[in-house]
Amino acid sequence: MALFMSTYVNKVDRKGRVSVPATFRTALADQSFDGIVAFPSLDCDALEATGIDTMEAISAGLDELEEPEERGLATLVLARSVRLPFDPEGRIVLPEKLAAHAHITENAAFVGLGATFQIWEPDLYDAHEAALLEQTRRAGAIIPSLGHLARRRRP
Repeated sequence: MALFMSTYVNKVDRKGRVSVPATFRTALADQSFDGIVAFPSLDCDALEATGIDTMEAISAGLDELEEPEERGLATLVLARSVRLPFDPEGRIVLPEKLAAHAHITENAAFVGLGATFQIWEPDLYDAHEAALLEQTRRAGAIIPSLGHLARRRRP
């Protein structure tokens, strides 16, 4: 499974093309579709994105939902998902509808989230990240696998 980490900001050209970070493309190299799948985020002005393998797993999970309210989630994710193939230079073309949802015009921030990543307008992402940092600090959150190390350092 692909693993997406770090944040990269890349220029969007006048044709709506943007280079997907090389480390992200490398993580996707062995998948059956040479590109990414993206859809508008349900909870923020960003795009959710991943490789086709993870998207197939998401689809399988959505297929198991039984309640009508839950089934609507499948529509909001799958019906709005778009396959975006890489061109020879590793770029994708951001469709206008997706770019408008995320307010992306001149630059795009690719934000690694593990099995998925998000694509943001960089200034909006900076504000989002600052809010997340503040919430995390107030909550005293500890990274689960590092919790034992943090507890040792506390007086």
